Amino acid sequence: MKKDLYLMRHGQTLFNVRRKIQGWCDSPLTELGIQQAQSAKELLKDISFDHYYCSTAERASDTLELMTDKPYIRLKGLKERYFSVFEGESEDLNADITQFDNIFPLFGGEYSYEVRDRMVKTLTEIMEKEDHHTVLAVSHAGACLNFLSAWEDANIIRKNGGFPNCSILHFGYEDKKFQFIEILKVHI
Repeated sequence: MKKDLYLMRHGQTLFNVRRKIQGWCDSPLTELGIQQAQSAKELLKDISFDHYYCSTAERASDTLELMTDKPYIRLKGLKERYFSVFEGESEDLNADITQFDNIFPLFGGEYSYEVRDRMVKTLTEIMEKEDHHTVLAVSHAGACLNFLSAWEDANIIRKNGGFPNCSILHFGYEDKKFQFIEILKVHI
């Protein structure tokens, strides 16, 4: 039976505005981040979700709580990439995304494949549950894009204008495989 996963990036945060690397550290949603979550709720209003999940980061749970008053589960497997000593530092250190695996793991951070593999494992476990047919999961830009890279060329996102806050990747799920369907974006 085909199922649907909606994998969403959290709303804009103070660190997004200040161009700080967040990773496993956290910062609060901005007013725009709150508006983005409310717009995402409106965008998804006609979809009947049977389960909700988010990363353990407050920015993800705050985003999800603005979208639903239903119960949800926080999972460490949905967290952003760990950047180690670079957490909270300037995003200027992210100048060349192709070099992430050559820099951050040398200082104790995660490799891209580690983020991808934990996201695939976590989301597969979620979607394999019998009563999980239409799921919304709130995570982070890097984690979402690493997950996407397991199933699709992630350049598809760049070709579609990037992955701004509260963007949603829609996947079909069947036979333990995800298939990218579309990207949904809020407009504020």
